[in-house]
Amino acid sequence: MATKAPKVPAKSPGRGASELRRADAAGLAPPQRPEEIRNVALVGRSGSGKTMLTEALLAATGAISRKGSIADGTTVSDSDPSAIHQQRSVSFSVVPVVVDGVKVNLIDTPGYTDFIGELRAGLRAADAALFVVSAIDDIDAATTALWGECERLGLPRAVVISRLDHPRADFDAALARCQAAFGDSVLPIYLPVRAGAAVTGLLGLLSGTVSHQDPAAATPAHRDADDVERAASESARGALIEGIIAESEDETLLDRYLGGEVIAAEILIRDLETAVARGSFYPVLAASSETGVGLAELLEVLTRAFPSPVERELPAVTDLAGAPAGQPGCDPAGPLLGEVVRTTIDPFLGRVCLVRVFSGTLREDTSVHVGGHGLSDRGHEDHDTDERVTHLYSPLGAGLRPVPYCVAGDIGALTKLGTAETGDTISAKELPLLIVPWDMPEPLMPVAIEAASHGDEDALARSLGKVTAGDPTLRVERNSETHQLILWCMGEAHAEVVLRTLRDQGVNLHTVDVVTPLRETFTAAAAGHGRFVKQSGGHGQYAVCDILVEPLDRGAGFEFVDRTVGGVIPGPFITSVEKGVRTQLQKGVAAGFPVVDIRVTLVGGKTHSVDSSDAAFQAAGALALREAAAATRIQLLEPVSAVTISVSDDYVGPVMSDLSSRRGRLTGTSSAGGDLTEITAEVPDQELLRYGIELRALTAGSGRFRRSYLRHEPVP
Repeated sequence: MATKAPKVPAKSPGRGASELRRADAAGLAPPQRPEEIRNVALVGRSGSGKTMLTEALLAATGAISRKGSIADGTTVSDSDPSAIHQQRSVSFSVVPVVVDGVKVNLIDTPGYTDFIGELRAGLRAADAALFVVSAIDDIDAATTALWGECERLGLPRAVVISRLDHPRADFDAALARCQAAFGDSVLPIYLPVRAGAAVTGLLGLLSGTVSHQDPAAATPAHRDADDVERAASESARGALIEGIIAESEDETLLDRYLGGEVIAAEILIRDLETAVARGSFYPVLAASSETGVGLAELLEVLTRAFPSPVERELPAVTDLAGAPAGQPGCDPAGPLLGEVVRTTIDPFLGRVCLVRVFSGTLREDTSVHVGGHGLSDRGHEDHDTDERVTHLYSPLGAGLRPVPYCVAGDIGALTKLGTAETGDTISAKELPLLIVPWDMPEPLMPVAIEAASHGDEDALARSLGKVTAGDPTLRVERNSETHQLILWCMGEAHAEVVLRTLRDQGVNLHTVDVVTPLRETFTAAAAGHGRFVKQSGGHGQYAVCDILVEPLDRGAGFEFVDRTVGGVIPGPFITSVEKGVRTQLQKGVAAGFPVVDIRVTLVGGKTHSVDSSDAAFQAAGALALREAAAATRIQLLEPVSAVTISVSDDYVGPVMSDLSSRRGRLTGTSSAGGDLTEITAEVPDQELLRYGIELRALTAGSGRFRRSYLRHEPVP
């Protein structure tokens, strides 16, 4: 374990009173080789203890002088005002600790489903995932789904059972829940040792030693396990050894073990570390952020078993035209290649970009290429610029420590970049490249906002540009039919963070009800007579037209037909009638919604040799359409979306029942692999405004859905 540094506060931009807790880290030089780096994402449900575990690891390694508090808003990870207000992480943060010369970038990710975009960005920056599971809570379906997502990404994983100091903590029950959720390859390598009801240390199943953590001591004391402890752990030890041997590359190891040979602990530990690094074995540890039990063992696993960046495959890379550009290695001397994984706006520093460097070395006072492609559907147009790196930092939560360089495999922070956004690629100016973006979740909850006054509209536009630059899960849309400004968010908590950020930037705004873009149509044929005659001295206005309106099939759109005879209306004025009709179609004829799926036939009319004009016939056409609408019943049409819902088999029945209550029509079900089922249905958009939130509540956080516009149908 590293010794604690002197308690001298380090001043860094972006932090307040909690900065006084930080030990002086100015003397820590950045690593020079990727082998000296570990990037580990801490993942798990909200409330599992990720942030406090990060605080405990910081304090244990001397990175801070004392642990902060979530309630007081003084943790290193959660400095965002929204995180302090909500008492949970709303974005990921990078918190480095140094253990035996190895820099471990702890990436504390949000556990609440609304912030899955931040979680996926954190996973992109990581080379391994540490699942934090509370010893007192169940494992929710969202955590199980996240395990599967990490498996698809090929991320090595480990599990730490936290909150052992809680009176209701039950390590054995938590372990059983982990194995049920994550599979048989999840096995403990340590077992808690108790003194009465309190956990005071850990028994190493391979080493046979017991560590005792005195809260007043920097490192735990060790002793050999006694006979009672060895007997109690024999079953778990045997299962662990068999699990390690099953993953060993030494094919003779199993026969030797079955033959009764005692396999040396050094061999088992070596094979364990190899299996963990390649992602085929998942050790379970135990830790208490409060008492410090298990922290030393956890740090040992992070540095020795988790892979360094050189052992991980880089994301796919293309040139600016989209053609594959080969796969650079994690080499500090190679071509520069990095990715902006998070963007924030600091009131003093401006735009701050966290960059995971995959290849090359990022240095101050160098020119780089900033490129962003593939996110135009989120409002991020493709862009390519050359910019100069003026300031380079190592992040510590929201704090920044100046560094001269950032090598391949490390995570650094850049300021003063004018165009960089989350998801952009940072590459060499001489060899511009693009990293294929990671999978961005689709925001499905609309929030309509309005500027409080005309003077706030410009400020709102500027602030929205800043917020969307850092949050690819937010989509901003100006609805062309309802003219509302819509923020598409991941859920209520996400919307609260976005609105709070906008208001903190000085924007006065308020939310309004989302208007569903309905449409109107005719239910039966009707005739309309439009007469626009005015005389007020000089040239007057004269136009008369007769039309017949007929309904068409859904989706047919609009047709205009001229059936006048004898030239009763000259050709230019026929076009004017059509313009007037089309203008009225957009304004609506009953409730102010656009009119669709009709045919308008011009059958007659009158002109005046002097007073007829283009404007007069446009007005007459609009009047004729309104008169025809008054003569028949107008039907409102609502948008209907095709919805695909992915849900655990346990929740198929409740989800289908809920869809029926939303006027949804089931169109099919199919297996999505594992214990997942995909349900397809057609559901009115009005019933989907808050469906993401309600589906999450209905399925214990595991349900996901996607939607696409299908058609408009009559409103009941």
